[in-house]
Amino acid sequence: MASKTNVVINGKTYYRVRKTIGYKDDGSPVLKSFYGKNKSEAEEKAEQYLNDLKNGLIVSAENYTISQLMHIWLFDFLNNSTKLKPSTFQRYEGVYRNYVKKSSIAGTKISKINPVQIQKYYNELSKTKTYSQINTLNTILKVFFNWCSVNGYIIKNPCLNLNLKGNKSDIINNKRKEVEILNKKEIETIKKHIKNTDFELLFLLDLGTGLRQGELLALDWKHIDLKKKEIKIEQSAKEVYIYDDSEHKHIETVIQTPKTQNSFRTIPLPSSLIDKLNEVDNKKGYLFLDGEGQLLKGKNVSTKWTKTLKECNISHKKFHSIRHTYGSMLLQKGVDIETVAELMGHTAISITQIYMHSETKIKSKSVNKLNSILN
Repeated sequence: MASKTNVVINGKTYYRVRKTIGYKDDGSPVLKSFYGKNKSEAEEKAEQYLNDLKNGLIVSAENYTISQLMHIWLFDFLNNSTKLKPSTFQRYEGVYRNYVKKSSIAGTKISKINPVQIQKYYNELSKTKTYSQINTLNTILKVFFNWCSVNGYIIKNPCLNLNLKGNKSDIINNKRKEVEILNKKEIETIKKHIKNTDFELLFLLDLGTGLRQGELLALDWKHIDLKKKEIKIEQSAKEVYIYDDSEHKHIETVIQTPKTQNSFRTIPLPSSLIDKLNEVDNKKGYLFLDGEGQLLKGKNVSTKWTKTLKECNISHKKFHSIRHTYGSMLLQKGVDIETVAELMGHTAISITQIYMHSETKIKSKSVNKLNSILN
């Protein structure tokens, strides 16, 4: 039997009870709403709050500033939550520290905040910040104010229907950063240089699967089926700050879910990679470990990659260029764009289309070789 609810907020149903938590100067009551999946849960939250308020454990809601309450939301509710990736919390904390903590809206009482104040703040930011930066801030503030609404600190989310400005020239002009890919000669040079080294399998496996660096480093032998010639992408490794509290943090390599839902995928392995994987003696645990038997760190891979390119006299390209090369090679070989998007774990084909530009440039260079005949 479904739980009885009496209110809908942001598309979700709750049971709401309202309690008097104090009185204003004119004698009128100060009411606070409490929400739960059902009446019993809502009443339990209300009783807990009133007891804490009576014992001096809670600051009256109207006295919290945005900065204070967002800090509480981050470090008392979200930090170390199983519902939030460490990398996502790191991003939230960074936005709070850079755009909220000491901003013009930081000292505003949570009960007084309104869309006009936030719009003015965004307008001021737009003079020096990009549209993307302001959009990220607004996205996170929306989540925060939704939480405030559910917990009765505000009635309505002030971040809805705002006009986001900022530098959108790149979007307007459809400009994209040039996609870095390795050409055939560069690939052969690198393969020859790293042959029979620890870096060989890592490079070839990335070139043959197009994995993101985090997905590659999180590969466990349990994800690899040599008989079916396929690998399953179910997790990703990332170096992030872990917050012991609001003042202290340390770096850890964490294993978390992949970037998006589309990132969960199964990728066929080329036969040449099967041969390389069969050469590995220990087929238990993580595939790529450092000299001390610990999970290989992304920064160490990037350092090794930079050094390899330099030793091969190849202009610098990010390690991510190997993934770009995989996508571009598939398109060059005639694989349809929908399949390439699925193999790479893209959320939309429009992302995969960035490789179409690279493919066109390669074709143009090839056709230009006819000039010697036509002239």
